[in-house]
Amino acid sequence: MSAGLKGISLAVIGGDDRELYLIPELQKQGAYIVGVGFENAPPISGMELAPSLQDAVGQVDMLLFPMFGTNERGVVKAKYSDQPIVLNKEVLQAIPARVPLLIGWARPALKSAAENMGIQLVETITLNEITILNSIPSAEGAIQMAMENTTITIHGSESFVLGLGRTGWTLARMLLGIGAHVTGVARKPSDLARAFEMGFHAVNLADLENEIERAEIIFNTVPHLLLDRVMLEKVAKDAVIVDLASIPGGTDFEYAQMLGIKAILAPGLPGIVAPKTAGRILAQIYPQLILRHLTTLNATVQS
Repeated sequence: MSAGLKGISLAVIGGDDRELYLIPELQKQGAYIVGVGFENAPPISGMELAPSLQDAVGQVDMLLFPMFGTNERGVVKAKYSDQPIVLNKEVLQAIPARVPLLIGWARPALKSAAENMGIQLVETITLNEITILNSIPSAEGAIQMAMENTTITIHGSESFVLGLGRTGWTLARMLLGIGAHVTGVARKPSDLARAFEMGFHAVNLADLENEIERAEIIFNTVPHLLLDRVMLEKVAKDAVIVDLASIPGGTDFEYAQMLGIKAILAPGLPGIVAPKTAGRILAQIYPQLILRHLTTLNATVQS
């Protein structure tokens, strides 16, 4: 096993089960791990537990936050902690200039604060090498949720995939492989052309309102309100919506409930349905990412 992270200390803050697989892989590469929010987790040999986030930021070379980032108040989801972990102004001010902050999804307020304070923020949700690999457990999990919440088979179903991004393509391809009648919905002419080439029924987003009544299962990956009241009025009452977009999703869930439409918000599926695979995906990508940003930042600080 490579020791490429030897001599590097990393704080792993909160998260879910995927971190339980990520941490040992980072240790195998020589990293020293300080954990925040793991007091109730199964013991991980060699990991130091920090009493708080503020205690950890000054003793490590890099901060690793979860893929799903924080909520609007800066609270970090931590499955194995009873104490709230908050990435607030006081914590940000305590981060040394030499310490990058790696996070899956950064809210606009965090981006602005990091820029104002001179903190190097590394947002991994924008990286193809992570999001494409993450799309595999995301797509499998979405299909699993659909199967658990419908009374029909995926095979032969009218399955709509809204948004043909990195997750949307993987999901549409899997659905087609199972035998679904897949409708791919996108804006870009190039995406619509590719959808047609791959055997999907291609629909321009502008025409979705005229097509959506056919849908039996709707998978949304678009991170803004797409399935609004007008659109939901067109959806069949026995259809199922699985919304994979980041919280708050792209569905008016309250109105869907009023209409009797089953709509499920399901972000963060990799850590729920396949945490071992999801953790290993991060362990595959993070070492080079860590080394690259530490090298760049150290060179900048020294100059």
